[in-house]
Amino acid sequence: MTLIEKKLTSIDDLIGAKLVSDNERGALMDVSARYAVALTPVIANLIDPNAPNDPIARQFVPTAAELTTHPREAGDPIGDHLKSPVPGIVHRYPDRVLLKIASVCPVYCRFCFRREMVGPANGETLSADDLAAAVAYIAANPGIWEVILTGGDPFILSPRRIREVTGALSAVPHVKILRWHTRVPVVDPDRVSDELIAALKATPKTVFIGLHTNHARELEGSACDAIARLVDAGLPLVSQTVLLKGVNDNVETLEALMRRLVELRVKPYYLHHGDLAPGTAHFRTTIAEGRALMAALRQRISGLALPTYVLDLPGAFGKVPIERHSGADHNGVDIFTDRDGRNHRYEDACAAPDVP
Repeated sequence: MTLIEKKLTSIDDLIGAKLVSDNERGALMDVSARYAVALTPVIANLIDPNAPNDPIARQFVPTAAELTTHPREAGDPIGDHLKSPVPGIVHRYPDRVLLKIASVCPVYCRFCFRREMVGPANGETLSADDLAAAVAYIAANPGIWEVILTGGDPFILSPRRIREVTGALSAVPHVKILRWHTRVPVVDPDRVSDELIAALKATPKTVFIGLHTNHARELEGSACDAIARLVDAGLPLVSQTVLLKGVNDNVETLEALMRRLVELRVKPYYLHHGDLAPGTAHFRTTIAEGRALMAALRQRISGLALPTYVLDLPGAFGKVPIERHSGADHNGVDIFTDRDGRNHRYEDACAAPDVP
């Protein structure tokens, strides 16, 4: 198999790499016109082109299924815009905010819940004026204890820019925690340089890294080295995983992933139920399937390796731990209670079984 040496950012690139067929070009051009496409060489070379159900390909290679939108899907499925007082800020919880400082990623996940907000067409980074306004908002709200830097992928920024952002947030006395959410150590590990690590550590604040990974096969070779560089530098890592049909929706795969994370000194943190992003129904499991997987996982691994299975309620009502909620209405539809005591019905919104 010939190694792929350049980033794949178009349907022609994918055809040339033999990751999709020329017969799919028409439908996939329609997909790429709406949603960004990018695979780094690291990810592209993990794919087995002879395996029709390869879990890495399923996460990153576009398919025509993305053109089908479920009636309950939405462009802003968890309500970021409803809780955005200034550009770049999402203030959903009293003690923490998201700071979305980049709109691009080194790869584009086909199930991304911000898929209509990210990609080169949305601008690459938060402007200097918008960043200043975002930091001013944080400074003006003393209840904000933690800033979660996200996007897009904030590790796409240069070390110089990361140092500048770190410095600006470090000047806010009531901010104590900086948490960076990223896929870079797994998908583009060479970006985890000494300069990047120094920029992350250029603060008296406590810094955490939230690592997004969904399958143990992502945690090989240079990805392991990048994770080790971060941990050895004193930066604690937690993981975020999305429960994805056809990728990790069996207990053996989840067990292997969570064990491998702990072996790499990454604490499993969240297992996310799939959000209602457009064109992603073929990735979602049912809530019942997710609960059953967590029950099976709990029987097989240490508590140290168990993530919390969560649902981000549509409408900006926040995350709820699924296993702690067991209510249902008279039709058997799940009812979840948010942190303010409000009840929300949540119906499964999965693709029909014959959708690939």
